Amino acid sequence: MTINHHLLALAFALFASASQAKPVLIDKVVAVVDNSAIMQSELDGRIQRVIGQNRSARLPDLEALRNQVLDRLIQESIQLQMADRVGIRISDAQLNEAIERIAARNGMGLAAFRQAMEAEGVSFAVARQQIRQEMLISRVQRIRVGQRIEITDQDIDYFLSSEAGKLASAAEYELGHILIAIPADARASDINNARAKAERLVGQLRGGADFRSTAITESNGRNALKGGDLGWRKEAQLPGIFADAIPALNIGGVSNPIQSASGFHIVKIHNKRGGATKLVNQSKVRHILVKTNELRDARQAETLINSLYDRARQGEDFSALAKEFSDDPGSGSLGGDLGWVNPGDMVPEFDRTMHQTEVNGISAPFQSQFGWHVLVVEGRKQTDIGKEVQRNQVRQLLSARRFEEELPVWLRKIRAEAYVDIKDAS
Repeated sequence: MTINHHLLALAFALFASASQAKPVLIDKVVAVVDNSAIMQSELDGRIQRVIGQNRSARLPDLEALRNQVLDRLIQESIQLQMADRVGIRISDAQLNEAIERIAARNGMGLAAFRQAMEAEGVSFAVARQQIRQEMLISRVQRIRVGQRIEITDQDIDYFLSSEAGKLASAAEYELGHILIAIPADARASDINNARAKAERLVGQLRGGADFRSTAITESNGRNALKGGDLGWRKEAQLPGIFADAIPALNIGGVSNPIQSASGFHIVKIHNKRGGATKLVNQSKVRHILVKTNELRDARQAETLINSLYDRARQGEDFSALAKEFSDDPGSGSLGGDLGWVNPGDMVPEFDRTMHQTEVNGISAPFQSQFGWHVLVVEGRKQTDIGKEVQRNQVRQLLSARRFEEELPVWLRKIRAEAYVDIKDAS
């Protein structure tokens, strides 16, 4: 399909005067890109926005800037046409959420963000359209470039065994520290007294005493008035005297007193991230889902779930009820079995009810976006999913790296394959 260039090339407005009326050029095509066109007004508007957003920067001369902006508009046009061909859409709700996130990242509410846009000479409608287009382009890139990327298990193994991988995947600890100091010329009694005090504090801390308050009151360390907080430390950055004690502790754990020349140290792990250990409390769950449909309205769905709840509490087999009545196509045929569920795997209503239900207990009916549920918790266990999480994080890291490498290659490819006709600037 080709565009009638003569129809797109010129738009005229006629201004009448007492003696004559002559045509005045108000817009023109500056480039044809496949089945679309870029207008002079669009190019001028983008140039002005670039200048307005970079007032303090040294910009190239106007001709070079025009060429750069036009090239960007051509790339955008190619990708927007791709999005249109494959049916990618951005709803108003998705667009509004994106704008609110952008405003929040800039420390603004929506009204303030709108004012800031208009202060830069950009109407809010134009800003919305630009953000919508950027979202469409981002989706096209994720789909098309993502198809060119494959991260294998071998890639992950290689990365984890490299120096960069060991550093990136090393555990990081948020630490608290208490020092019970001893004088430089300490006698045996001074050391014994300091040790006894440290042991007493460890007992209190393990019994529930607040670590930060204890540090402020008792510690002689330089961070005492900050509650003993040492911030986040990579495993490789731990002080030598702590290197053996800290990795052996769980989150919330308090070390035994650690002796050094300066006294006795107590450390606590407030939090931990990274590394190959991540303990989660999993729950083994079955559920029944009842949804509305053509034959069952909202009141009937609620009545049915309450009936099933009563039958389960009276001793009927939960698995059999789920097989007969559950509308969950994935678990219904399995007697409602969802297997071992991690915290956060389910929608908030389900997750909250699951954690509040005792083992072998049946929850009261509750509602989520999917319908009415009733669940039973058959067991709980603590599981280390650290290696799985670590490998997923590495996969995402390598995918992001590969994406940045593949994106410019793909952009050059689609530009070379597109029909682009740049008109004479004059």
